[in-house]
Amino acid sequence: MIEISAKLIGGPVYLPGENVGCYITFMNPPLPTDIRSRSHRDDLEVLAWATAQIHCQCSTNGKVPLPSKTPYLPEEKVVSNSETSFAPCQGDKGRIVLSTTPKILFCDLRLSPGESKSYFYSQSLPLEALPSYRGQLVKYSYKITIGSQRVNGIVKLLRVPLRVLDISGVPEINLCEDSEDLSPSNPFLESTNKDQEQDPTIQLLQNITARRNPNFYNITNSKGKVARFCLFKQAYKLGEDIIGTFDFSDSTVPCVQFTVTLQSEETIGEEYKAETKQQRAIASFSNCHEVCLSMKQCLLNLPIPLHATPTFSTRLVSLRWRLHFEFVTTQPDSVFQLPTDSSTWQGPGFLTIETMIWDLPIQIYPSLPTPEPQTNTKYSIIL
Repeated sequence: MIEISAKLIGGPVYLPGENVGCYITFMNPPLPTDIRSRSHRDDLEVLAWATAQIHCQCSTNGKVPLPSKTPYLPEEKVVSNSETSFAPCQGDKGRIVLSTTPKILFCDLRLSPGESKSYFYSQSLPLEALPSYRGQLVKYSYKITIGSQRVNGIVKLLRVPLRVLDISGVPEINLCEDSEDLSPSNPFLESTNKDQEQDPTIQLLQNITARRNPNFYNITNSKGKVARFCLFKQAYKLGEDIIGTFDFSDSTVPCVQFTVTLQSEETIGEEYKAETKQQRAIASFSNCHEVCLSMKQCLLNLPIPLHATPTFSTRLVSLRWRLHFEFVTTQPDSVFQLPTDSSTWQGPGFLTIETMIWDLPIQIYPSLPTPEPQTNTKYSIIL
């Protein structure tokens, strides 16, 4: 019996172009101390070979056709005997849209009882790598597939999931050498060396999401002004909070309540729409609900979950983010006077209401993956 275990170095989240490192250990467990529990098999275990490869699998919900215009990769072609050949996509549904070159870890490995052997697998992600995404219509998933075969045995596969964040949506703006770093800093930590080289894309990403540029929106309907909304910036990173304010002091249409929801819109590409039964899907995340009758100001605070996927676009699908507003208003001539004395105010028992909706597009970019050298996530199989 051989136990194969894999452990990622630096955490499971990567950017395109970064190097993925994984320690892979092959161990022959020690023999039991009780002689009667031992089998009559040979104590020495022999593995014929082992290899590793990274690939990205694309799958759909059945209503969206898989990319059929791209040629099949070698990993997807039918092999004569999948039990003795390395087929990383064996048992998976969908198409492989990206794969790296397989790397051989060893040939003819012999392990005595209690002996183990570790190998370090290293592979750079292609710059054109698609982002990891689990949508309602389309899914992109990354895995490190480790295959090994015992002599005169079948091939066993160990899969280690990865998450890849996309930075292709960052605007291409030339950075000057003396450009100011607008990313937030901690005054209690030692300052970093300014001469230290920094990835221009990462610096630009930090500057875009750190820069505040308040935008004001007058929300109106056919009867007048409902509210004035202020959004302090348009670009955010995963894990940040969306902060905004509502001002009802100059409103001519009373607003009873409002709801703001962070939503993602998944849209199928133009060249696949003709064959698609469902062309778009909406997913809702955090929301803020407030009863604002007779209030002059309200605060909006929406957290962006870290597990969400930033804005991206491929030939098959594109993902956009927006703030979905729902306002419940009443008649402009309705008067809600609060009592001036100490008596208790009684709200109206009946209101004539109208509902209006509004969508405000925003940009969500990836947050920089934090290295996790002490991560304890380990994946293993028995061969």
